[in-house]
Amino acid sequence: MRKKIIAGNWKMNMLPNEAIEFIQKLEPLVTDTNNEVILCVPYTDLFYALLTAQQTNIKIGAQNMHFEEKGAYTGEVSAEMLKSINVEYVIIGHSERRAYFAETDETVNKKLKSALKHELKPIVCVGETLESREAGKTQKIITTQTRLALEGINSEDVEKVIIAYEPIWAIGTGKTATAEDAEESIQAIREEIKKIYGQEISKRVIILYGGSVKSSNCKELFTMPDIDGGLVGGASLEPIEFSKIVNYEK
Repeated sequence: MRKKIIAGNWKMNMLPNEAIEFIQKLEPLVTDTNNEVILCVPYTDLFYALLTAQQTNIKIGAQNMHFEEKGAYTGEVSAEMLKSINVEYVIIGHSERRAYFAETDETVNKKLKSALKHELKPIVCVGETLESREAGKTQKIITTQTRLALEGINSEDVEKVIIAYEPIWAIGTGKTATAEDAEESIQAIREEIKKIYGQEISKRVIILYGGSVKSSNCKELFTMPDIDGGLVGGASLEPIEFSKIVNYEK
């Protein structure tokens, strides 16, 4: 039985004092959940979030990392740096990183390998644009992104990877894929993993849905058989709203 994961992606929001206050408000609201609760916060919040989340069931992740160990990469942060302060999760290849910062399938693959090397738990994002969706290319694009992201990853390590299907047209737009559409796309991703690693491993890989997830639509999404939770954007910035998503089954 795959564990449900609810991960919040704060993007470029929240100052350290706001992060501390948020976690203090969220903690009593999610203390009884059986789901994994993750907050992926800006670099400047990581230290404060990690301290505040100690002794709670809230895990802390980063939103990005560089694939190199060290060197002349001004403004970048390595997997080893994240691990050194006990960061547990990291988002890799978010569509905003691909669109605004020229990330490619190749750099996503390099980052994934570095994250696994340093025992970070990667959340790898895949998803199609509206143009691609309207052209009927959704499954081809997301399965290709999945295959290229996982290139060179062995069967033992692939089970440590979390995939997040995020249709780009649904991120921050208020539009959401129907539960049936999201399920169909995630089934296609799982089928691609099955082709590479076999059925048993494909059954164990956790695949999330992201794209305007909120308390009003999360239950319908998360109760689909192949959807293992969500990567939540805007709705993760408000403790009560985010707690309702975490506690969707109650």
